[in-house]
Amino acid sequence: MTSHTDKTSVAAISILASGGMAAAKFAVGIAIGSLALISEALHSTIDLVATIITWAVVRVSDKPADDEHHYGHGKLESVSALGVTALLYVLAGGILVEAYSRLSEGTPPPTISAVPFVVLVIDIIVNLWRARALQRAARETRSQALAADALHFASDVMGSFAVIIGLILAALGFWWGDAAAAAAVAVMIAALGLRMAGSTVQTLVDRAPEGAQEAATAAIRSVPGVIEVERLRVRMVGATTFIDAIAKVPRTYPIDRVEEIKRDAEAAVLKAFGDADLTFAAVPVARDNETVRDRIMVIAHNSGLAVHHVTVHDLGAKLIVSIDLEVDGAMQLEAAHDIANNLERNIQEEFGEDVEVDVHIEPLEPELPFGIDAAPERVRTIAAALTEYAAGGEIHDIHNVRVRNTDAGEIVNFHCRAAPSMSVIKVHEHVDAIERALRHAFPSVKRVISHAEPPRA
Repeated sequence: MTSHTDKTSVAAISILASGGMAAAKFAVGIAIGSLALISEALHSTIDLVATIITWAVVRVSDKPADDEHHYGHGKLESVSALGVTALLYVLAGGILVEAYSRLSEGTPPPTISAVPFVVLVIDIIVNLWRARALQRAARETRSQALAADALHFASDVMGSFAVIIGLILAALGFWWGDAAAAAAVAVMIAALGLRMAGSTVQTLVDRAPEGAQEAATAAIRSVPGVIEVERLRVRMVGATTFIDAIAKVPRTYPIDRVEEIKRDAEAAVLKAFGDADLTFAAVPVARDNETVRDRIMVIAHNSGLAVHHVTVHDLGAKLIVSIDLEVDGAMQLEAAHDIANNLERNIQEEFGEDVEVDVHIEPLEPELPFGIDAAPERVRTIAAALTEYAAGGEIHDIHNVRVRNTDAGEIVNFHCRAAPSMSVIKVHEHVDAIERALRHAFPSVKRVISHAEPPRA
């Protein structure tokens, strides 16, 4: 992609070219008395002014956003293009007035020689090169100011051809040829200004670029987890596409999953637009495939409650829900009961008054106290006992045994293996039996934490 330095370099070269050609055409136009050539010189002078403005603007428009310009400085390009458009209309009006005056008064034709034709041919070659270079830079940088400058030089080519035709007509004895060519130049300048004004005003009033909304919507919808794009707005500021999107996501997703969706959406629009700035708002919604358990977990999560072991019995005409609710163990029963009652009411509001809800209140498992690793001899003793209790059963390969001493007692962690075809319930039953045997044999063991895994491949 063309860099900021490339943009300013192209604009700077255009300044030198515009100044040199404008001076040459103006001098020759005065010398031979050609209104058409003088008009084209004035047009080139406006182009010179426009190019200087462009050169100054592109140096500022690429600056990043700051405390006063939250969307960057890209709109300066549109403002500069609008100012140049106004200059073009003033110039076109002046040329038309002078051309009408000459046609009315029958002003003698200019003095014809080879010099103006040589100047105009050189001007056409230079302008074609400048228009192509600027258009390429404008396309790569999506710069409205450079695009407007390229359009100027392309119009200069048409203007130079009109002047050549006018001079040829004058040489053939048609006295009105030069003034008519000047009028044609003025009309082309006005048409150019109209085209520029339309594009610039659309940008200034934040009209969405054609196809941008559809492209942005498709990019965000392609992100896994996005159910629907509820609303999307697009605006252009310089070369950056700003996108504001509100998307629906499953309400059962945790916060970190929603953040991942946001990051994926940003990557998708960057891929689609190249230079884009996405503001993404996620709206949690219920999906059609939500289970009763999913809906209950959402209710508890929205209330900031820790629940587990949610069981649901559908009796056809009646729904029975049982929940284990964890609260601070030091909380008084009355306060804990109020929390449980609020949870029950929220569930009934979701499923209807006839749903039967039973909430079992239990103390929240406290954080494990600070501890230190037990002596190696103690670890070996515990490991040997675990291996003994597992012998002959479905659980085998007791390994990675760790024992830590805390003020509350010993904490034991271990890994074990079971047949890969065993159900989770069966594995839990066998491991639970081993844990109970260990705590019975070693009363100092406060808690046993196991991790079951399939055999090595």
